[in-house]
Parts: sequence; structure tokens; C-alpha cells
Amino acid sequence: MKINQVLAFDIGGTKIAYAVVDRDGKIVNQVVRHPTPAAPGAVAKLLKTIISQFEDQVDAIAVSTAGTVDKTNSRITGSVGNMPQGYMDTDFKALSNKPVMVENDANSAVWAEYTIGNAKGYDNVILLTLGTGVGVGIIVGGRLLTGKSGAAGEVHFPVRYDNNRLCGCGRYDCLEIYMSGKALSLEAKAVYKDDSVNSHTVIEGLKKNALPAVTAFHNWQEMVKNGIVIFADIFDPEIVLLGGSMAHFIDYGRLNREANEMIVTAPFLLKEAAFENDAGLVGAALLCIRKLENI
Repeated sequence: MKINQVLAFDIGGTKIAYAVVDRDGKIVNQVVRHPTPAAPGAVAKLLKTIISQFEDQVDAIAVSTAGTVDKTNSRITGSVGNMPQGYMDTDFKALSNKPVMVENDANSAVWAEYTIGNAKGYDNVILLTLGTGVGVGIIVGGRLLTGKSGAAGEVHFPVRYDNNRLCGCGRYDCLEIYMSGKALSLEAKAVYKDDSVNSHTVIEGLKKNALPAVTAFHNWQEMVKNGIVIFADIFDPEIVLLGGSMAHFIDYGRLNREANEMIVTAPFLLKEAAFENDAGLVGAALLCIRKLENI
């Protein structure tokens, strides 16, 4: 079965993006974004409405989503974060008469980078997406690492033991709560001594070289570096990519040098990811084509 065009979705807690993507990973039409509806069952209803408009034009449906996805790429198994109630129970196969493939958003994003992005030409790749949480996509020996249940790459392991920060997973002091966008907001509140500030305050302050912003960002960036070192030492990658909106502000020269000085594995290259908001839907489309064509 040859797949020429895929209707691809990227589903997160705040927005649902979609576009038609061809077999080369090119977005055929303009990416459209909707706020993620909050009512139970509303996400499935919205997806079905959108699919009905494109179903005759495409060969398959691909979904990049928050949460872990099972090995058959058909359903969500957990860790959906701030998604609406009942989203985990979405019957994706029932949304279309065409084949539907579901994949975790970080896995989708790293596949886009590996095939046509800044990791093209490398067979051992780590992508850390710095958003509200932290998404991790891993390529080892040219293969997407998903683990026995599709949940590989979680960052919910402790990096401190003093119950300093409560993570969204319910435990304290996970890596995610120190290197995510939410973590930068927490650093801001601590440095500014003001609960009303957040990561946006820091970014605006950086543009003016304001000392509290520089301090908060430095503290956060140090934790990002430590996270990079952890993954580099475990997986020995050729390249580590940082994605997400916060990745724009990283000092890549400094972190590349300092992280490579800290690791015990071979040197790696640190770069910003090529794709921004569209990595998930592009990668999901390419993975869908690969799976359906048995490439």
C-alpha cells in the first residue's frame, strides 16, 4: 500500500494542530490550530469533524499526541498530562475508514528530525522538547526506541531527595520539574520573590539583561545541562537536539562545551531542533507512512 498524503494531527493540552503532509514530509496546506476542547469526548468529536473534510483527499490519518502510546500505535496508555477527562479512552481507529496510526509526540518529533531535520545523517539521536513538561525522543542505531510498552523516554526520576518541588506525576523532584518551562517559572518565583512572575517574565527580562531574569535563566539552564548530561551518558548519542519554545534561548555554544566536559561517554553535538511547532505532525505522518508501507 503506497501512501501519498496523510492527514496529520498534533494533539496537546492547549491546542490541536493539523495539516496534510506528503510522503516527503512536506506540509501540503497551511497548518490549522484549534484550542483543545475541555469537555469529555469533545476531542474525538472535533477530530472526526476535521477528518470528514479531508478523508477523500488522503490515504491515512496520523496522530501525534501527549501521553504514552501502545506498541500497536492504536491507543493511549497513560501520562496524558493536562488533557481533557476521558481523552485516554479515545477510540482513534473509529474516527476514520482510512488507516489511523497514533504515536507519542516526542517520538514523532524525533523521527521528523532524524529523517528530514537537524539529525539527518545521524543514527544515535536524543531530542529533548522543553515545554510545559519535557518530552524525550530517542533514536538508537537508526531505530526509534519505544520500550516494551511504548513508554520509553520518561523524565520522571528524582534528581534531588529533599521534597523541594512537586512534579506533575505526583512525586517530588523529578528531572522534569527542574528543566521544563514550568521549572523556569518556579525559578523565576524564587529569584524574584514574587509569585506573580513566570517564564515569560524571565524571557522579557533577558532581553533587557535584567539581573533577576539572568539569574533565574542561568539556574534553569544549568539544570537543562545536567539533564543533557544524564541522557548523553546513558545513550551515548552523536547529537542531542533541544526543541520547544524555550529552546530558542539556550546558549548552545556554552552548553555544548560544558556538557561535553562533564560526560564520560564520547563527545556529541548539541543543536537546536530544526522543526518548531510542526515537528509532531510531520514526524507522525512519516512514521505512519513507514509503518503502513512496511519500510
